[in-house]
Amino acid sequence: MSTFDDPDVQVHRQLLSDDARLVGMTWTHMINDGATNYLPGVLPAVLLNAREPLSLAGSLIAALAIGQALQPLIGWISDRVGGRSILIVGFGMTTVGGAFLGETHSMAMLIALLLAIGIGTSLFHPQALAAVRSITSGRRGLRTAFFLVGGELGRGLWPTLASLVVVHLGLGYLWIVGVPGLLTIGLLFRIAPSLTPVTSTRSVAVQAPWFSRLRPLATLILYSGLRAFAVFGLVTFVPVLWHIRGDGLVSGASVITTILVIGIVGNLGGGHLTDRFGKRVVLVGSSLAVAALVVPMGYAHGLSVWIIAGLLGCVLFMTLSTTILIGQEIFPENPSLGSGIALGLANAIGAVMVLAVSLAVGKTDIHAAFVAMGAASLLSVLAALAFPRALMHSDMIIDHK
Repeated sequence: MSTFDDPDVQVHRQLLSDDARLVGMTWTHMINDGATNYLPGVLPAVLLNAREPLSLAGSLIAALAIGQALQPLIGWISDRVGGRSILIVGFGMTTVGGAFLGETHSMAMLIALLLAIGIGTSLFHPQALAAVRSITSGRRGLRTAFFLVGGELGRGLWPTLASLVVVHLGLGYLWIVGVPGLLTIGLLFRIAPSLTPVTSTRSVAVQAPWFSRLRPLATLILYSGLRAFAVFGLVTFVPVLWHIRGDGLVSGASVITTILVIGIVGNLGGGHLTDRFGKRVVLVGSSLAVAALVVPMGYAHGLSVWIIAGLLGCVLFMTLSTTILIGQEIFPENPSLGSGIALGLANAIGAVMVLAVSLAVGKTDIHAAFVAMGAASLLSVLAALAFPRALMHSDMIIDHK
């Protein structure tokens, strides 16, 4: 038997191919989420350029994220269409939208562009997550976390990079952040798996009654929405707080970068802990830790800022891969739909909560926003405890028989 016919050699080559695709998809995720989420790093400058008050910071973040509410619908469509065209179109929209953000000079234009960027990332994520699921087997929590690391790197590095561009070159040069995306689109055509459409026969074969999904679905939306509120709250209110204190644009962006980049440790660690100890341990532990850290963040100065920011990054993103896996397990016949609910719909809910808190506190009592995030994190502990036991201890809750 030649080595070309050896099953072990063929499996090894397939694993190498899948690993290469996973790395490529992770890189693409970084570029997409960087172009989508660098706004917090330049938020004060963007508002001042549009002659708008800082109290509208929550409105801009909400406009950026509200489009992600479409992710469940787009995920459902993606599962039926298959292929990879939807994620490629979405990637193109976020790349172009991020490049033109510095060219807006009115609130109306700014919100319209942010909505388009949000829709673009909604097109990208469900199909991208389903594609990653299709090329992973075994230790799925850790491998999904690896893909999510790309997004965290993008969200973490791009705010500081964008702030450096604005400080040294001006808002008009923000087009620079779109260059990596334009160079990456060609790569997507090579490494993105082409998904098989979900046929009606297959869908019926694994379909479970909707009432059996309602409790875990509602619990997932509640938990993920509260977590998203903490994430979007930090990237919104930290730059505003730093501006009120008189600190520089780059300084506030650097705190955001610290939270999000060190979140990689939490993401990978959370994926590993999920595979080893189960989902509920990770969900409850993350919520308690965030509640203990997020309020002091609003009052911290000096070295303590960076220590708390690093710890928040670790615990805040421990649950990201876990909640996405839960969404996919609730809808095994529509993994893009499950991913869209766990990520996109949750982000939209979190952004709306940030908008509400932002309008309530304005800039007169910004510390109240950090208290609200702490209270929300404590509430998410109850949500974590409400997940059905079967879902917490199995890889699939839907009976395929």
